[in-house]
Amino acid sequence: MKVFIYFTFICLSVAYYNFANGKSIGQSTGYELPRYVSLKSNESNLRVGDSKDYPKVLTYIIENFPIEITNEYQQWREVKDINGNQGWMHESLFQGDRYGIIKNNHSEPTQIFDKPKGTIVWKIGDRNIVKINKCLKSWCHINFDGARGWINKVNIWGTYKEEEFNIPFFQSIINLYWKLI
Repeated sequence: MKVFIYFTFICLSVAYYNFANGKSIGQSTGYELPRYVSLKSNESNLRVGDSKDYPKVLTYIIENFPIEITNEYQQWREVKDINGNQGWMHESLFQGDRYGIIKNNHSEPTQIFDKPKGTIVWKIGDRNIVKINKCLKSWCHINFDGARGWINKVNIWGTYKEEEFNIPFFQSIINLYWKLI
């Protein structure tokens, strides 16, 4: 009886965690939905439905363009882009490398820092596509044409507000070092 109660508690805890986070699991891949990926090539078609029989909505002509996957059906992924365009794309068009698009609500270029809350090292214009190397709670480390730096998450489309990824196990030591200098 104790084992049954323990097992039930674990199952309910997992179900509550998934419900509370608003994330679901893709039926085809088992990955979280929604999630961000990027396009592999510079010619990727967005379609009305989940097969090549459906008409194209538009064609993306930019490699590494970030896309949000919102649903899955067999080899097809329902996606959304920064402009709100929605449709279906074949899974072979995506790569797991993370890219983002610079977004801001003002005319000034976005500031890039040497560390989170550090010194400004360069600036970048709106709508540029950047490689996202890693993200902390509020900051992401990016790369653009060889230039590297940290950007506040509010200025980039392609990550979720509280999402963290590619963080080394010693990041807490790095954070402490940043506070000391």
